Amino acid sequence: MKERVVECHRTLKPGGNVVIHIEPKISHYFKIMCDEIFGINNFKNEIVWQTGGNAKNKYQLNRFHDTIIVYCKKGKGNSTFNPVYFPYDDEYKKRSNVKMCDIHKKEYVTTAIHNSQPDVNPRLNLRYDWNGNQKQWYVSLEKMKQLHDDNRLVYNKQNIPRIKRFLVEMEGIPLRDVWCDINNIQSGEKMSYATQKPVKLLERIVQIYSNETDICMDIFAGSGTLGRACINSNRKYILLDINEKGKELFLKSTTL
Repeated sequence: MKERVVECHRTLKPGGNVVIHIEPKISHYFKIMCDEIFGINNFKNEIVWQTGGNAKNKYQLNRFHDTIIVYCKKGKGNSTFNPVYFPYDDEYKKRSNVKMCDIHKKEYVTTAIHNSQPDVNPRLNLRYDWNGNQKQWYVSLEKMKQLHDDNRLVYNKQNIPRIKRFLVEMEGIPLRDVWCDINNIQSGEKMSYATQKPVKLLERIVQIYSNETDICMDIFAGSGTLGRACINSNRKYILLDINEKGKELFLKSTTL
């Protein structure tokens, strides 16, 4: 495996990413190997993908997930990353105490507008008195006045404001590193390949870690799920596999 990952590193574009899907039993070995090849500072994420399974186990907890590790080549700030956001659902609204602004007629949450540890990051130009409270604020005095006049501030009993963040102006709930929303059962897409992955999983990976028209490569392509995901996501692809029937399976899958 090390020889193959070294070649992946060599052929990877400076802004590219390597994504390795592996079972938890050996994922730590792969992280040590990739730390050596890519550098520990180029580690991006360890993603837990809930795969399901209800088999009984008398000797240990049932494994309910696989591991996906992600590394970049030339620094996280230089590598491709397209964040994913989900709409704000009822659970989020209840947990975050979402309210309706009677003036703007929009749902909102409130966030702090002052620094609770001003001495850690002193910004003298943002230190001023507002409503009898001398603090280091996150906005200038001029901006604070604008927010106040626009009814974008909510005050507590001490006249300390918090800012209204309207949900329609926010990007949504960000995808995090635990994925529980992609089913391991491929309805209508299952091929005769034991370790086939769902197309939705590969679509998410290529959409996050590559851009349209980029080339994505799978050196263990199996039934070619990455290729199917790239076709759906407007990416180019290179598929490699030792299985002589791999190409046949892939071509068949594209007609499903």
